[in-house]
Amino acid sequence: MSLLHNIQNIYFIGIGGIGMSALARFAKLKGLDVYGYDKTKTLLTEVLTSEGIKITYTDAASEIPEHIRYPEKTLVVYTPAVPKNSNLLQWFNSKNYKVVKRSQLLGDVTKHTLCLAVAGTHGKTTTSAILGHLLASCEMPVTAFLGGIAENYNSNFISKGTEITVVEADEFDRSFLTLSPDIACVTSMDADHLDIYGDAHAIEESFKAFANLVEKPKNLLVKKGLLIEGETVAIEESAAYEAQNVRIENGAYIFDLKTPQELLKDLQFYLPGHHNLHNAITALGMAILAGSPTDCLPRALASFKGVDRRFSYRIRHDDLVLIDDYAHHPTEIDALFQAVSEMYPADRKVIVFQPHLFSRTRDFAQGFAESLARFDEILLLDIYPAREEPIEGISSGWLLDMINECLVERSRNLSGAAKLIAKSEIISALKKSNCRVKLLVGAGDIGAEVKQITNALQL
Repeated sequence: MSLLHNIQNIYFIGIGGIGMSALARFAKLKGLDVYGYDKTKTLLTEVLTSEGIKITYTDAASEIPEHIRYPEKTLVVYTPAVPKNSNLLQWFNSKNYKVVKRSQLLGDVTKHTLCLAVAGTHGKTTTSAILGHLLASCEMPVTAFLGGIAENYNSNFISKGTEITVVEADEFDRSFLTLSPDIACVTSMDADHLDIYGDAHAIEESFKAFANLVEKPKNLLVKKGLLIEGETVAIEESAAYEAQNVRIENGAYIFDLKTPQELLKDLQFYLPGHHNLHNAITALGMAILAGSPTDCLPRALASFKGVDRRFSYRIRHDDLVLIDDYAHHPTEIDALFQAVSEMYPADRKVIVFQPHLFSRTRDFAQGFAESLARFDEILLLDIYPAREEPIEGISSGWLLDMINECLVERSRNLSGAAKLIAKSEIISALKKSNCRVKLLVGAGDIGAEVKQITNALQL
């Protein structure tokens, strides 16, 4: 029986999370009374409030509306990012409410649809957004739950019908194993979330378990080189879904797509970087497997505007380029560097980077140092802790020392090339930099600074 059977109210603990808010919007569309809690007010929570969703920012049972203080008609959904000692979570559990993780509700909602699931340690959000946009543009009956704000819709939720669902298959906490995917992909399989998995082997085994959820191997698309059986995806390399004749014209990739059935010629795609081109090929393949007519796909792909904070241009002038990006893993920073270097090969580049999580900084410190040292200037912020407590000896100062060691090894011992700054110093530091291309990077609260920084640099 569906989790939403006989439910009138739904309460989201951590409603401001990007995945939670998409489900909240879905529940509101279904006619449920939607409530939620988050620890901080954000632009996203304010938008949810404007859509009629009631949100509190106080973690206390006294904030729960009186008419949902009875468990029979209310479902409670929480994100694993919420601490176990949350007062609201403890109260709902003590009163025998039905309490489920976000991934359980997502799995339940998608179970009786044609479920298209996008997995991978990197690329999930962009691939899902492209896929949702392709299907919606081709008049397919799709609902898409996205992990970012798709710029075509200014939303993380696309609602064009209920027969097909597009979801991000999140490997954190092994959440993706609650899904029932009919068509799926794995975009990447790098080590991450080692606080959950322990080592790279464990995360690989988890991805293989996810892949085994897809009954037909031809319905699983895999980036070529990953140790998972499926239909391969590649750029200018023999694969089931292959981008051929790739070139750049007027800031766009132009390419031909070879599929197992046909060749689509002269596709246009405007997101920079080979990682994004891989994402586009994968989304096109999944759309074709879902039954999308191929004659509408070229126009749909060309009209895709991108995802907020995924290589998002904030300023693009002759003398200044400002790019905002969510990258928070060495592989993602490498992909970002490849993209920006391809677009601006002759220009100096400065990166402002906010490390995300003490554990991730510890586990991938050498990788971060090597990736960041490729830029001409590095401005490093303090670590954003998110759900974690500090770890002794792990700090941005410690990471800075490793970056400087990399610079010396590369004979780039430039005075001041890398330094630690506070968030309040970002604007002045960027104004002093003589780099034309400036990047704001990280998954923490650096995103909240982007508007102010953009305005200041445009003065």
